[in-house]
Amino acid sequence: MSDSDETEEERQAARRLAAWRGAERVLARRPGDATLGERLAQLTGAAGAVTDLSGGLDFYGDGVVAELEAKVAALLGKEAAAFFPTGTMAQQVALRCWAGRTGNSTVALHPLGHPEVHERDALTTVTGLRTVHPTGEPRQMTADEVYALDEPFGTLMLELPLRDAGFVLPTWQELEEVCEAARAREAVVHLDGARLWECTAHFGRPLDEIAELADSVYVSFYKTLGGLSGAALAGPQPFIDEARAWRHRYGGQVFQQFPQVIAALVGLDRELPRLPEYVAHARVVAKAIREGFAEAGMPWVRIHPEPPHTHEFRVWLPYDPDVLTEAAVTQAEETKVALFGRWWATDRVPGLSVTEVTVAAAGLEWSAAEVRAAVADFVGRLPDPS
Repeated sequence: MSDSDETEEERQAARRLAAWRGAERVLARRPGDATLGERLAQLTGAAGAVTDLSGGLDFYGDGVVAELEAKVAALLGKEAAAFFPTGTMAQQVALRCWAGRTGNSTVALHPLGHPEVHERDALTTVTGLRTVHPTGEPRQMTADEVYALDEPFGTLMLELPLRDAGFVLPTWQELEEVCEAARAREAVVHLDGARLWECTAHFGRPLDEIAELADSVYVSFYKTLGGLSGAALAGPQPFIDEARAWRHRYGGQVFQQFPQVIAALVGLDRELPRLPEYVAHARVVAKAIREGFAEAGMPWVRIHPEPPHTHEFRVWLPYDPDVLTEAAVTQAEETKVALFGRWWATDRVPGLSVTEVTVAAAGLEWSAAEVRAAVADFVGRLPDPS
């Protein structure tokens, strides 16, 4: 493709990627920012520390795949786990299995949940299930709302954290009460735990204690842990046996998956133990961002949630998203400091734009003063909002 064949959006996307890659100071290094060679070198360099490289290759789910499944089942305190190529497939399989077992094909979940927002209606179109929503508010549902649903449902699905509401979590008591409400309604509980790994600090509970509240749990390996791709579904052994059969029917019985699995093992070994540290520093960064905007004459900036529940949170500003994204890109290009990524508009409040901030290993190097300085530089690149 020649330069003249590129669209403006493609040119801007390439520019943003070059800016993020070239930045020397970032709050998190995203796997997608690396080159193919860099990613391959990272994987091969770490593989020997997490698995026996003298072992044989995996075929259709044995070997290192089974090793990962056993590790995840133990971490989540479940009888068994199955590796899936995608979380979308894992959750469709989980929910259809529970529909068959409960005799009810209705799933209660939040309208901002991943199946409703990011899967092109696959839950209904492919799996044949229907959904009901206990609440439409951009927060976690409550036990009272679950009790108040005016029709029966077979499964209650909870996304922890609820990403599209701002990575929000309930309190531990609220989570227990919601699960109790579902069981009082004779429903099972499934956790969309794509980012469950980062929830332990907020709840003050280990992973297995959180997962114990649910009948089944899905976790992702590329979200939070920085893997290549892939997911796992964990639950009772008979349920997982059935899920494996449906995985095959859905096209998920993949011949070899060792690169994805090794990357997942690396994430569990290196990133999982550090997540409480990331969450703690995200709260420092969020506070410094607010302070920086206030010092720059913008006290009306919105940080959500405040303080962050995980190591990810959202920042809202009353500017056009293209203006904010341009400021973020030029800051990275000119100063080699990337404070924010891309911004986008919200249809809930016209004129307001939002971005997501993740604090990981690279972000631990930032002091609060450095965050405030980066905010001041960013604000200096914005037009007067009046």
